[in-house]
Amino acid sequence: MSGENTRPRGRRYQSELRTSQAAATRFRILDAAAERFTVAGYTGTSLADVAQAAGVSVETVKLGGPKRRLLLNAFTHTFAGREGLESLASHGPVADITAELDNTRYLAGIAHFVAESNRRSSLLWTTLLSAAASDALLSNELDELQRRRRADMLVLVDELRSRGLADRAQARETIADTVSFILSPEGYNQLVLGAKWSQPDYEAWLTRTILLTCG
Repeated sequence: MSGENTRPRGRRYQSELRTSQAAATRFRILDAAAERFTVAGYTGTSLADVAQAAGVSVETVKLGGPKRRLLLNAFTHTFAGREGLESLASHGPVADITAELDNTRYLAGIAHFVAESNRRSSLLWTTLLSAAASDALLSNELDELQRRRRADMLVLVDELRSRGLADRAQARETIADTVSFILSPEGYNQLVLGAKWSQPDYEAWLTRTILLTCG
């Protein structure tokens, strides 16, 4: 009887171990892809380059789809820590920030999340935009990513309004356009990488600018 009871637990352990190992391998692939695409660009990076950097076979990299899909997934993984993310609003870290009742801490949390996400991914975003300009299929997928980003901005505007931090007299879509511009990776590249602002100064600017623009 004891043997019968332990075998299912053993199989479950092995299954959980394989799942954990597969996830770790996938993270290595996405990290390697982000690094290679950032350094060498889209056309200058092959799946073999990514495989070598990740320490896996090319066949393992190919399991995640074509190169354009790898670039998109590497971006969302680098930006949010999760590939293929459909909505930032339901993403655990963002949901935790939104649960903060104090408006000052809430805005500081949003600013920190965006600043750190842009720090990790802003150069990869530049690669993604450049690649999409010459790849029609990638451009279509980027359009879908931008659609989801737009939806996230509208959710953020609704949260700001519910907290009394955004003017209800302004059109919801106009505020979303403005906030999207403020939080953009392009802004991070200009202010932090170009003008050499510190990360804390950039976060403080995000908070001030959202309040000044939306209030």
